[in-house]
Amino acid sequence: MSKRIQFSKTGDSGVLEWVDTAPKAPGSGEVRIANKAVGLNFIDIYFRTGLYPAPSMPSGLGTEGAGVVDAVGEGVTHLKEGDRVAYAQGPLGAYAEMHTLPATKVIKLPDFIDFETAAASMLKGLTVQYLLRQTYALKGGETILFHAAAGGVGSIACQWAKALGVKLIGTVSSKEKADLAMANGAWATINYSEENVVERVRELTNGEMCDVVYDSVGKDTWEMSLDCLKPRSLMVSFGNASGPVDGVNIGILNQKGALFVTRPSLNGYADTRERFEMMCDDFFGMIKSGKLHIDVANRYPLQDAGKAQDALQSRQTTGSTVLLP
Repeated sequence: MSKRIQFSKTGDSGVLEWVDTAPKAPGSGEVRIANKAVGLNFIDIYFRTGLYPAPSMPSGLGTEGAGVVDAVGEGVTHLKEGDRVAYAQGPLGAYAEMHTLPATKVIKLPDFIDFETAAASMLKGLTVQYLLRQTYALKGGETILFHAAAGGVGSIACQWAKALGVKLIGTVSSKEKADLAMANGAWATINYSEENVVERVRELTNGEMCDVVYDSVGKDTWEMSLDCLKPRSLMVSFGNASGPVDGVNIGILNQKGALFVTRPSLNGYADTRERFEMMCDDFFGMIKSGKLHIDVANRYPLQDAGKAQDALQSRQTTGSTVLLP
C-alpha cells in the first residue's frame, strides 16, 4: 500500500483526503513512478473546486512530479527502472507516493536538475516555453504585460523574457513581489493594489501600449488586459485564477483595436512526443545556461496539500511550491 491525496466531492481544501491506496501496476505503454517531489499548480485547485471536471470520483489530484521509475509496462523502450524522470501532464494522481501514467508523458531528467527543481518547474517552465516561444514567438524588442509576475510561472517568464531581450511589465500585489519580479528580470512592475494598470502601462510605453498581454487571472482582469494592448496585437488568456472569462461579446475585440485573442494550454502544444521533447530540451537548456533559476520557495509535506493550496489561492506564495511525499 501507498498514500495519496484524493477527493470524493468538489469544494474547498477540506474535501482533500489522505488515504491508503494500492499502487497501480503499469499497463502497456505505461510506467509507475515513485515520486520524490510533486508540483503544486492552480490547475489543481480548478479540479478540486469543479471548475474543471474530474473524470470520475473519488479522484486523484495533480499532474506534475519528479521521481524514479519504479516499474515499466510492456512496450516501453525509452525508460527503465531506476531512471530519474519528471512529468507535467497525464492523468490526475500526482499527489501520491506512487503514480502510474503513459510513458510518452515522462521525460528523463538531466543530471543538473534535481527532483525538487523539476517538480517545481516542469509545468510552469513548459507553459512559459509555449507562451513566449510558440503562442507568440518573441524575437526581442517587444513590450509585454505579464500578470502575477512574482508567482511560479511569472518568475520564470521574467527571466526568460529578459534573456530574449523583451521588456516585461509585471503586475504584482505588493512591494515585496515587485522587488522579486524586478530581481528576476522584469523591465518594470505595476502594483495593481495601488496603481491603475492601464494608465501605468500607457506611461511606461509612452502611449504605445503592449504587443502581447499574458493573463492567467481571468475574469477580474479581462477587459483591463484588453485595454493594455496595441491595435492588432494579441491577448493570451491562459488561466482562471479569479474565475473563467465568459459572456464575452467578440465584437469588443474590434472596438478595442481589431485585437487577436487565444486561450492556449500545455496539452494543446505538447500534443506529440516530438513536440514535448522539443519543449523540454528548450526549457532544460535555459536552466543549464544559467539564464533561468527556479525558485523553490515553499515546501509542504504531501499530506498538507490543502494548506499549500490555500496559501497559493490566497496569493501568500511567491516562486514555486513543492509537496514532499
